[in-house]
Amino acid sequence: MRLRFTKMHGAGNDFVVLDETRQRHGLTPAQYRWLADRHFGIGADQILTVRPAPTPDVDFEYVIHNADGGEVENCGNGARCFVRYVHDAGLTAKRRVRVATRAGVLTLQLQDDGRVTVDMGAPVFEPAAVPFDPAGLQPEPLGDWQRWPLPLPGVAEPPRVAVLSMGNPHAVLRVDDVETAPVAAWGPAIEQHPRFPRRVNAGFLQVVDRGHARLRVHERGAGETLACGTGACAAVVAGIRLGWFDETVEVQLRGGRLTIEWPRGRDGLGAHVRMTGPAEPVFTGEVEVPDLP
Repeated sequence: MRLRFTKMHGAGNDFVVLDETRQRHGLTPAQYRWLADRHFGIGADQILTVRPAPTPDVDFEYVIHNADGGEVENCGNGARCFVRYVHDAGLTAKRRVRVATRAGVLTLQLQDDGRVTVDMGAPVFEPAAVPFDPAGLQPEPLGDWQRWPLPLPGVAEPPRVAVLSMGNPHAVLRVDDVETAPVAAWGPAIEQHPRFPRRVNAGFLQVVDRGHARLRVHERGAGETLACGTGACAAVVAGIRLGWFDETVEVQLRGGRLTIEWPRGRDGLGAHVRMTGPAEPVFTGEVEVPDLP
């Protein structure tokens, strides 16, 4: 099968974007893994697919597959690349589009400077909805929320994590310095922790001041990436609830900077999170995808 594709990145979080507005390619999980492979395929953290609108109230369907071939609910950096792609490809003339995802509807706004603002919706805090199993754990109250101890193999003092969903599950833990944080050691253990039945994205958050943060994220099904949009949103929301941040925070990731806003002072816990950041095309090409079951 020969496919046309566009390679894009959002703050270093990189994607292969496919157009299925005319016909479905019918790719298997193994073929998604091949496309994401940096040695034998194109290389990407996620594969993003543009599909026709499933209902009249949205413009497109937005489908995300991780590098391991599994379909996931949301990807914030990918959403920015999505709207840049459909605009550049002539699939729409709108600068504000609504897209259907497995996690709900997202509103995406292409700015005049090329950056994109995404309405990421409201965060979800109910453990069962994340999903997270807190049975038998004693939370630590902090701010107007709490952190949960998460025992890890070989770790004497369990890290304390804030747990929430931004359409996909996140566990956020505060560290003194992201450069020395145990991302490689703890990230996979947190991702696969039995308390998270659908696995989880692990965010390692350094609080610089009330308006600035540094962040590294071990993503579910992808490993550590240069940026994670939903991870930045989750980290800022957690930091606001725990008393560390104001309502607008500049988040520095290894691949670039994102601006995250959560106006909870005005709208309470149901306030929508807004994320603004870059979305850049890298190259366009064609690739022969092997027949993989």
